Amino acid sequence: MLIAILSDIHANREAFESVLAATKVAGASEVVILGDLVGYGADPVWCTERAMALAESGAIVLRGNHDEAVSDTATRMNPTAALAMEWTRRQLGEEARAFLAALPMEAREGGRYYVHSDATAPDRWNYVLNSADAHAHLITCLERVSFCGHVHVPALYCTGPTNKTTPFEPRDATPIPLLPQRKWLAVVGSVGQPRDGNPAAAFCLLDTETNELRFMRAPYDVELAAEKIRAAGLPRSLADRLLEGR
Repeated sequence: MLIAILSDIHANREAFESVLAATKVAGASEVVILGDLVGYGADPVWCTERAMALAESGAIVLRGNHDEAVSDTATRMNPTAALAMEWTRRQLGEEARAFLAALPMEAREGGRYYVHSDATAPDRWNYVLNSADAHAHLITCLERVSFCGHVHVPALYCTGPTNKTTPFEPRDATPIPLLPQRKWLAVVGSVGQPRDGNPAAAFCLLDTETNELRFMRAPYDVELAAEKIRAAGLPRSLADRLLEGR
């Protein structure tokens, strides 16, 4: 089975559509979304409704901090994100708000663990930024293979028999064997607002038969997504970041 794992869509319809098309071409039979459907981008309604339809079809959809902030105004955000969230709240209807509020923080399936932030405290929205952060996650997580988002930069970590956590820099589309004697954490990157210098939407494909993971990119119409942000009156820096992949 091929599983497509997505995160941090951030109301970017163009990126979301491109990734879903790419996963279909690849032959993915299951979709997992690790949260942050909304925030920053200009299409929160479309992206939420698309995720709702996927969930109805069996997809796993988790809650991110931006999704939580729709109903919880106490969620801490930087000034730019807070401005975007104020605008996002005005766009979403009651059904979409209820869907986001009811999303689970984490999920387990087939020996795999999924979360938006990390396993140590999913509701505290910790970032996995380095090997120390990954180590804390890996020693907490019981599952051998786990996936998170939140960081917007793809990364891969593992622990071996000595319990030392080692980082790997994933190469686009290169199959990585998830060796059974190790524990693995994949930070899948962002669909809607990548921050690794590559504007193309990021996602992962996991082949459960070969136990191989691929970090993928899907080009999309970045200029259109950026223009829609500007037209909505959202902070221009959010549009600029899309163009730069930062």
